[in-house]
Parts: sequence; structure tokens; C-alpha cells
Amino acid sequence: MTALSRDEIWLFLIGIGEDGLAGLSPAARSRLAQARFVVGGARHLALAGPLEAECMAWPSPLTGAFPAILARRGTPVAVLASGDPFFYGVGSLLAAEVGRGEMQCFPAPSAFSLAAARLHWSLQECRLVSLHGRELSRILPELQPGAKILALSWDETTPARLASLLCERRLGRSVVTVLEAMGGPRERITAATAATFALDAIDPLNLVALEIVADAGSMILPVGCGLADSWFETDGQLTKREIRAVTLSALAPRRGELLWDVGSGSGSIAIEWLLCDPLMRAIAIEVRADRAARIGRNALALGVPRLEIVTGRASEAFEGLPQPDAIFIGGGAGDDRLLDCALAALPSGGRLVVNAVTLETEAELSARCRKHGGELVRLEVSHAAPLGGFHAFRPALPVTQWSVRKP
Repeated sequence: MTALSRDEIWLFLIGIGEDGLAGLSPAARSRLAQARFVVGGARHLALAGPLEAECMAWPSPLTGAFPAILARRGTPVAVLASGDPFFYGVGSLLAAEVGRGEMQCFPAPSAFSLAAARLHWSLQECRLVSLHGRELSRILPELQPGAKILALSWDETTPARLASLLCERRLGRSVVTVLEAMGGPRERITAATAATFALDAIDPLNLVALEIVADAGSMILPVGCGLADSWFETDGQLTKREIRAVTLSALAPRRGELLWDVGSGSGSIAIEWLLCDPLMRAIAIEVRADRAARIGRNALALGVPRLEIVTGRASEAFEGLPQPDAIFIGGGAGDDRLLDCALAALPSGGRLVVNAVTLETEAELSARCRKHGGELVRLEVSHAAPLGGFHAFRPALPVTQWSVRKP
């Protein structure tokens, strides 16, 4: 591999901590001193100062500074960032704009590394979450018995909001540790249980460490497919638990893939798809506005607010959407045009799974299976229910499922 020429490097990405210049390596300090233009947060610029170079504080959004940075290509530019710029930082955004041979990074310890060191926690065993600029509900899937979670805060209100959320989930005995302004003279570490949390005057620059203590009645999201139906708000349009588990298996989710959940109803398939992995993506397509709103509430309540919701008639709503890796159709499959559009939208190797309960749609799926191949399965579930003084199994409507992989 050819080594990068240092003469080609003009952009220096420098991670800086609360200890300012004293915490920088000699190489990072040298590059900062050479820079003719320095960009960073107002706090970063103050920590690195005084600076003789022209300075620019990040605008909102910070990508607004990129034209000014790129306009100086070929002259020394320094960008200051918190800790490790490639860990929930600006690094990846800048890397998309400049080549590898143009930028050099000098990372400092991330807030996660500092917190693990302060608490003597094994970092690889912790769940790492950023709540900075993100919905608090993102943390819900991480609330597992015995879990150790490190969460970057949005601001000074985040610790109390997390403590309140833990109490709502009947996890009040969990320990909430707030680590403020780590690495500098203002560093402070305080802890309390969620139930007794009453810390005030918290610095906006903080990270929250959670040690989850669960009791028998705690609300913990299962990590496997097939959540109990009671987790979902629904008007009856819901793929039931047993069928949902089989459907997710047929969809065969793989990390980072995109699902279209067509005729989404209550959003259960798309939501469980997203719960498989933080990198999963899903679009729920639902024609009724009231159901689309319900899908949004379910996604928020189950910790996947990233679910995209499109309100519109299925085949018409497909236009302009990013290409899916898999499509699930839970309603409207009797429409020939819908199935044709779904198959056309998939790439080679993409998966289509369709559930049907009516004879007419079942006949259509049988014909499609003969034409395109795939697998046709009849799913029947019965639940025990009282019958007089005894119990008997009451069958739910059978579901015919067609699954196929596009050649």
C-alpha cells in the first residue's frame, strides 16, 4: 500500500477535551499552530485559545461551515471536535467531503472512554447511546436487566428525564450516575437511584451512566421476535404475535437493510424489524391517516422513533422511496398491480413476504407461487379459552403466507 504524502494533507481534525491545549499531543498542537483557519464550537475555540488564525464557530447545522472549509482546500485548516471525532462526531461528515489523503485526525479519548475509566467499567460490555439531538425513547431497547449503559446527554435536563423514564418502566432501583465536564477542572461525578434522583445545577456537558436493576414487574422489551400484542396500540389491524414471529423469520432481516412494510396497520412488522439492530431501516406505508399516526405512537413507545411513515395508497406511495431490501405486504395483496409493483421495486436477491386471510387473496398467492416460485405456507394458531366449566382451543383465522426471493 502506498503511504500518504504529508504534503497532500491540509485538513487537521483535532479532538480536544476539557483540559484544552494541555491534553493535546505535540503533533496535534503543531498542526493547530500551523492552521490559518480554525473551525470548532465556541467552547472548543475557547479551550484552544488564544488563536492567531481566523476562527469560525460552528453554525447550525454544522454542515453550513463546510463550504468555508472546502474553499480553503490546500491551505492548513484545523477543525476542533470533542474527544474522538469519529465517535458520534463530525469526522464521518468531513470524510464524505474530502479524500483520505487530505485529512489527518488526532483523536482524544471519547466521553465514553473517559466515563468507563472513571467508573471502572469494561467498555466493550457497555451499551453506548447518543441522545444528543435525538429522541429519549431511543434508549428503551437498551433497558435490559443488568445492563450498563453510557448515554451522551442532549443537555442538563437529560439525566432527570432518564431517571423519570426508568421509574415509569418500574426500574426505579436502577443507578443513575451523572458525569459532568470530564477531564477538566469542573469535572463532577454524582449518583443516585432513579427513584431518589434529585440532582440539580447539572452542567449541560454531561454523560449519564445507567446500571439497570429490574424487578418482576419491570417493563423490559424482549430481545427476540414476537412481542406480546399488548405492547402495541391497535384498532385490530395487527399482525398477531405468532404470525409476526414467523413473518420476521421469512423476511430474514440482515444488518443495515431497508424494509417496506406495506399496509402497515399498527406498524408491528416494521417496528420489530427495527428492533433487530440499531442499523436497520424501515418505511411503514399506510393509507389511513389515523393508523399512520398510531404507527408513529407505537414506534416512539417501543424505542424506534427512526421509523419513517408514509401515508398514501401503496403502489402510488412507492414512487421516490429508496430501494428496499425486503417488502412485507399485510393488506391489499389481492391487487395485482400492488404485487407487480412490489416485485419490480426489489433488487435482485430482495425478499417479498405476503400474508393473506381471504380465499381470493390466497388464490392469487397460489397463482403467483406457481409463476414466480418461492414458498407457500399455511399458518394456523389456536389459543385455549374457557368453554363452560372447561377449556377448548379456539382457532384464529388461518394465514396463507407466500415468500419469494427475486432472481
